[in-house]
Amino acid sequence: MTARAHFPGLSALLDLSWSRVFAVFLKELVQMRRDRPTFAIMIMMPIIQLVLFGYAINTDPRHMPAVVEMREDGPLTRAFLSSLTQSSYIDIVAVTQRAEDGEQMIRSGRANFLISIPEGFERRLVRGERPEILIAADASDPVAAGGALSAIERIAQSAFAPDLNGPLSYLAQAPPPYEIVVHRRYNPAGVSSFNIVPALLGVILTMTMVMITSIALTRETERGTMENLLATPVRPLEVMIGKTTPYVVVGAIQVAIVLLLSALLFHIPFTGSFIAFLVAVTLFILANLMLGYLISTAARTQMQAMQMTFFIFLPSILLSGFMFPFKAMPFWAQVIGECLPITHFLRIVREIVLKDAGFGDILGDLWPLTAIMLVLATLALLRFRRTLD
Repeated sequence: MTARAHFPGLSALLDLSWSRVFAVFLKELVQMRRDRPTFAIMIMMPIIQLVLFGYAINTDPRHMPAVVEMREDGPLTRAFLSSLTQSSYIDIVAVTQRAEDGEQMIRSGRANFLISIPEGFERRLVRGERPEILIAADASDPVAAGGALSAIERIAQSAFAPDLNGPLSYLAQAPPPYEIVVHRRYNPAGVSSFNIVPALLGVILTMTMVMITSIALTRETERGTMENLLATPVRPLEVMIGKTTPYVVVGAIQVAIVLLLSALLFHIPFTGSFIAFLVAVTLFILANLMLGYLISTAARTQMQAMQMTFFIFLPSILLSGFMFPFKAMPFWAQVIGECLPITHFLRIVREIVLKDAGFGDILGDLWPLTAIMLVLATLALLRFRRTLD
């Protein structure tokens, strides 16, 4: 028997027509050229992943915003403030003499730490009475709070050390002549689920609302049912409202499920205004639906719609503050993150659920979320009108 009889695979390989293989190869290249969105996503996805994971993700948070309450202005306290300013772990965003200002900045998320130097600090330090440096930390994100708190203790040691010589050399002995007292706010036990579970609501809504809307509308375009609908007197705005409203109900059901399970399974408190929460979650659902609607006007197939959804979903997870502290990311990554609706929603839901926030506390993120929703709705409507032509 010949070798071909023993090895059928070899026979098939020898019978190959490389001209036909090359013809199929050229056909596939032409198909890839026609499917430009998919090809662009295939090229851009590894680049975006490298940039995000290489530059934007930081597991050692630095440059965390802090406000200093200075009730004592002397050489020792000024040296401590100067050391805090020069540190890469802490960024001083405000210096005040009012405790109320610092409390408001922590609640609204503008600062992660309130460092308070009480009145009479230097006098008590010289007397050896071990005065306290009070630190109120936003512990709703335990990862963001841990590293900076350890850094503040080292900063205090290096700041006071040059002055603890000569007549004050007796204060340089252990323990330190001061005491750092830390109050962990909003999540004293450092439970990770308190930070992750409320934010999961934003992730779930982003993934489901954008994907379901974009795929559902693209499927109608593929099947030709959208053309039948457009043949009726229904206007584009009416089509948009009618198509997206059912998914608002779906989003409301998802919100109810997440809130119920978070209370039953993880015992996460809900301390803020429920009305403010409803307004924020409604705006967020609408923003995601408008984004999905916009994707459906650009995608030709359901596969393209799904690919575009995942293309948007990755930055939404990594640049929104869901997994890593937002303030620790580089400036360019924060700029991109501010353009994402999930970034503002995560801040809002964490503030309402954990920090007893109301409308006044979330206003700084509520109006950007509203603006993003209106921009996406306008772009989707304009794009939809253009596809009709």
